[in-house]
Formats: sequence, structure tokens, C-alpha cells
Amino acid sequence: MTRTGDLYGQSLYDLALSENLTDKILSQMETVKKIFDENPDYVKLLSEPSVPKKERIQLIDDAFGDSLEEYLMSFLKILIEKDLLRQFPSCMKRFRTSYNKDKGIADAIVTSAVALSDSQSEALKKKLESISGKKIILRQKTDPSVLGGIRVEVEGKLYDGTVERRLEELRRKVDETVL
Repeated sequence: MTRTGDLYGQSLYDLALSENLTDKILSQMETVKKIFDENPDYVKLLSEPSVPKKERIQLIDDAFGDSLEEYLMSFLKILIEKDLLRQFPSCMKRFRTSYNKDKGIADAIVTSAVALSDSQSEALKKKLESISGKKIILRQKTDPSVLGGIRVEVEGKLYDGTVERRLEELRRKVDETVL
């Protein structure tokens, strides 16, 4: 996260919280981010200094109209006016961090050689919830270098039960052994 993203994202979160709109705005921010991710040229156009700011703001109005919460729409316009639209992902990250903290939610990233089955994901999620005492949002990544086992990252803590790590420990022990 950038300092600007932190400041703007937290400001939007505080406003949304005071108006009891955090769920709605977070959902809409995810939609906007998805649109921006799928259309990088659109973001480039909205950030282009040679296009007058009024025209860029009109493009946002045309694209989203009344489909976004008034506060989020104003937020996007402020980012455009201050030439900070590229900070939107950072703002959203800060918004989500504050939201998760207030709602007792933790993101967990699970890395495995192959995708986990639904039953494995659910069992892991329940185990992590019992360990952390928080609701877990599980995101999966696959990495063939893991070989086997899983690596889980939750709230800055790393739980590494991969074959890769075990082999590394074995290598280190063999290297330390004096013959």
C-alpha cells in the first residue's frame, strides 16, 4: 500500500462506516476494480493529463451513472481530479484491511502443488478459523515447486508444511553434519 492509498482508502472507509455503507461500498469497489483490471486502457484514458478533467469525470458518470453509491462515485471523481486514479487498488486494499479488522475477518493464502478439493478447502478453513478466532476468506494458489503439502499465510504468519520446506531442512541438517 502507498501512503496516499492508505490516507484516501481509510478516509473513504471512515465515511462509509459512519453512514453504515461499508458492505455496499466494498462490494462496489470490487466491481469497479474488476472493470478497471479488465480494461486497462480505460484507466489509462481516465488518467491521461491531455484529456481535460471535466471530460474524464464525464466518462466516469457515463460509465457508472447511478449504479454506484454516491460516496464512491464522488471518491472516484476526487481521484481523477487529483490525478490519483492509479492509486485506486491501494485505496481499496486499505479499505478492505480496515473492513476485515472491524468485522473479524482474516485473509488466508493457501499455496499447494495442485488445487485443493472443496472438502479439503472447507476443512482447512474451519481449522484456520479455530486457530485464529476469525472468519477466514481462503484464496488458493497453485505452485508446482511445492511438490506436496501446503503453505498457508494468515495475518503475517506463515504455516509451511510443504515437502519443499522439509527437503530444505533436511539439506541444511546434512550440511551441518560433520563427518
